[in-house]
Amino acid sequence: MQRHPFFPYSAMIPKVMATAVLAVMLSGCTTSPVKTEERKGYYVEHAFNAIGQNDRVRFLVMHYTALDDSRSLKTLTQDQVSAHYLIPQEPKSIKGEPVVLQLVDESRRAWHAGISNWNGRSNLNDTSIGIEIVNPGYTDDMLGDRTWYPYNEKQIAAVALLAKDIIDRYQIAPDNVVGHSDIAPLRKQDPGKLFPWARLAAIGIGAWPDQSTVSKYLAGRSPYAPGDISVIQALLKQYGYDQIPQNGILDDSTRKTIAAFQMHFRSADIRGNADAETEAIARALNEKYRSSAAPATTDRKKLMLAGVNKVDKIRFIAD
Repeated sequence: MQRHPFFPYSAMIPKVMATAVLAVMLSGCTTSPVKTEERKGYYVEHAFNAIGQNDRVRFLVMHYTALDDSRSLKTLTQDQVSAHYLIPQEPKSIKGEPVVLQLVDESRRAWHAGISNWNGRSNLNDTSIGIEIVNPGYTDDMLGDRTWYPYNEKQIAAVALLAKDIIDRYQIAPDNVVGHSDIAPLRKQDPGKLFPWARLAAIGIGAWPDQSTVSKYLAGRSPYAPGDISVIQALLKQYGYDQIPQNGILDDSTRKTIAAFQMHFRSADIRGNADAETEAIARALNEKYRSSAAPATTDRKKLMLAGVNKVDKIRFIAD
């Protein structure tokens, strides 16, 4: 640096420092002001954000409507029942992407779960998002034989995309993706025995036991060999079916709860019998999901391999 003939170098240092301090002070003046919100009779300052918080949404609940499209939409928008999303019988598409109907904002509480319990939580309306799918459910003939109705491929693709998006945004654990029958087994059967739980779990949506672990716990027994009722009651309670009795008796509540579990994880036989395979599946699920935290995110590649090609885009219509 060339020294000025009239100002010694040492004399310039205080001036430089003063200029720097002034610059810092001026830059501080340009910092965005703290947001203050005016409310009725008081103000709220939004200067701090606590780390001790999480999302309201902890569960994703699947339903069928047991109605056709028009009656489903009317019931879910004009009656004392609602859901966040409705998937029609034949979802429309825009540029090849499925359209689902959004009926309740995700920040709001929809009325879809009713009296419900799962893994230590009750009243799941408070902490869940509900997806209703237009499907007749089942019919019983004069002999009491029950016919279940399948979901079509367009519906399954829409469910997969919508559920994947919700799970990823809220980091919902696999074992907290449940059916209405799981959280209210004494009074509900939806989404029914033909809901594709295994197929969705294969692409990262929901829980599913590892077959090798099931075989380990089956230990060579026939799948339909009698199981220990008290053991199965304890295992199902551990997994999340909070209201199952713990009395060692295959009473009506126990049978209905076992049937709900079987609809989800062993749909070939949903009679509610306390058999060896039910016990083995419950043990395998508890080993997988109750011993340590399971990842909540889904895998894009798995979705692609399952035939769900557009995993990043989905269109919502708010009603």
